[in-house]
Amino acid sequence: MKIGDLPYVGDPLEEGAEDRVFDSLLLLGPVIVALIAVLGRSALTTGIAIAYLSSFVGYVLYRGVLEGA
Repeated sequence: MKIGDLPYVGDPLEEGAEDRVFDSLLLLGPVIVALIAVLGRSALTTGIAIAYLSSFVGYVLYRGVLEGA
């Protein structure tokens, strides 16, 4: 089974911006929010959220600089 075969995941991957990293980061966001909702706020979940946001913003800036050059 591939990730594109999962319900609610295949369509965004097929219709996305042809950027697997960006699509993966977008799909990972709700999973992280659900993880924080289940586990509650702690140092671990705060670290996960900071790591996710940093990687998302960093990747968007990286692609922006790469496309702008």
